[in-house]
Amino acid sequence: MELKQIVEPLIKWYEQEGRKLPWREGKNPYHIWISEIMLQQTKIEAVKKYYDRFIQELPTIQDLAKVEEDKLLKLWEGLGYYNRARNLKKAAIQIEEKFNGKMPKTYQDLITLAGIGEYTAGAISSIAFNQKVPAVDGNVLRVLSRVTKSKKDVLLLETKKEMTRKIQEILPKQAGTFNEAIMELGETICIPNGEPLCDRCPLVNICLAKKENLVMQIPVRVKKTKRKKEEITVFLLKYKNKIAIQKREQNGLLAGMYEFPNQKEKMTKKKLEEYLKQKKIIGKNIKKVGTHKHIFTHIEWNMTAYEIETQEELKGYLWIQQKELKNKYALPTAFAVFQKYIK
Repeated sequence: MELKQIVEPLIKWYEQEGRKLPWREGKNPYHIWISEIMLQQTKIEAVKKYYDRFIQELPTIQDLAKVEEDKLLKLWEGLGYYNRARNLKKAAIQIEEKFNGKMPKTYQDLITLAGIGEYTAGAISSIAFNQKVPAVDGNVLRVLSRVTKSKKDVLLLETKKEMTRKIQEILPKQAGTFNEAIMELGETICIPNGEPLCDRCPLVNICLAKKENLVMQIPVRVKKTKRKKEEITVFLLKYKNKIAIQKREQNGLLAGMYEFPNQKEKMTKKKLEEYLKQKKIIGKNIKKVGTHKHIFTHIEWNMTAYEIETQEELKGYLWIQQKELKNKYALPTAFAVFQKYIK
């Protein structure tokens, strides 16, 4: 098959079946940029509420450039990968300083901004400004691999580069529409988990993987090394109507985020009591309240939380009321799951 055969049916299908999403209205480059960063690790349906809140609070690039970090991270709370939020602000400042506060139109300029890589630069430049540039993400790699019956490892950079070259060769004048169409197909029809919905696919008659019954074997992904596992004991320190939080270091995992105090080891109640004694912390009504497994890209945390009432506001922590935790301070999801135990 010739790959250019996919162009016309894809665009026609997208114009009829493409979902109406808030960031697709008006082709606003700022809206497209924010949505693309949010969508890097989160499904479209889940992103909508975060996107609406973010745009309502920070409707312009200028607002984003000026926002305080704590507010920015609170708006990002629940999406994870908080450096992406910080990079948004850095990029907004760059746009203010280098591009007169307007989103640059070209791929070459966009890719110079903090947090914007090849895919995001391609998506913004093609969708918002109709530049003839590919935007190749996991959805696109999956669709192309199945259509062409490619058995190359899609996790390899060289595979992505090859697929990007192939897309570049067939990009039509409506480059943005085509890029959105193939991403939409991967998101809704040529899905990553479970059986793809081939009976609804506009490419079903030219898909080589479908023709040879290989859709569940493609794309090929060579397994990554196992994640490192760590045990974490979380302390929900309470004094009267306040709870203790602290800020993580400015580098490393979850850099600069707020968290509940914790120790990198698994503690029984007895071991915890010994630990508190060593730290000269007088705690009462100590009880285990919950466990949680949190998976990062390379690390898995097995977390155990204890509620501890203290006799005073211990030094070294930020003591806040529950409503402040809800409205002001952003907790990464790994710790936010324990908020339900705070009364």
